[in-house]
Amino acid sequence: MTEPSTQDKRHFLYVVVCACGIAADVGKLITAAQERRWDVGVIATPQGLGFLDTAAIEAQTGFPIRSAWRTPGEPRPLPPADAIAVAPASFNTVNKWAAGISDTLALGVLCEAAGLGVPTAVLPYLNAGQAAHPAYRRSLDELRDMDVLIGSYDPHRPKAGGDAESFRWEEALDLLEPRLRTRPPAAR
Repeated sequence: MTEPSTQDKRHFLYVVVCACGIAADVGKLITAAQERRWDVGVIATPQGLGFLDTAAIEAQTGFPIRSAWRTPGEPRPLPPADAIAVAPASFNTVNKWAAGISDTLALGVLCEAAGLGVPTAVLPYLNAGQAAHPAYRRSLDELRDMDVLIGSYDPHRPKAGGDAESFRWEEALDLLEPRLRTRPPAAR
């Protein structure tokens, strides 16, 4: 069996999904990534897991959704990430990540990614009341200082839910792809 050439190897994207009203639409990002020749694995926050159609996402990606730490000796179910998209990202996840809190698998992966230099983009999805909180603004500044790429979603009105059609899932890929042009896919 011949090893695929560097040109044939695909980048692997981790999609971190948080508990947000539009999380069930994450298949749109997965489809867009696959159309751009990415392989994809999903990591959900524990609360975000309840928003997802696990069977459909696992069928679409070919990988189990990760949400909990694996036990010692358990094989790694996902290859190493070449890039990470946090979409949708909740107020809670953005603030905990920026503060270096690693109390879930999703946050642990995100905190470690900064130290490993894994290109990461975040597409926050929150309301204007949350976005006005001083901790959130500080957290975005902290993430920028960590070289995290921040999406352009305009927060929706409190208690109204957001306009799911205006959430640009593909923006995560648009932000990440320039960072990967000179970076070969991780060894698997």
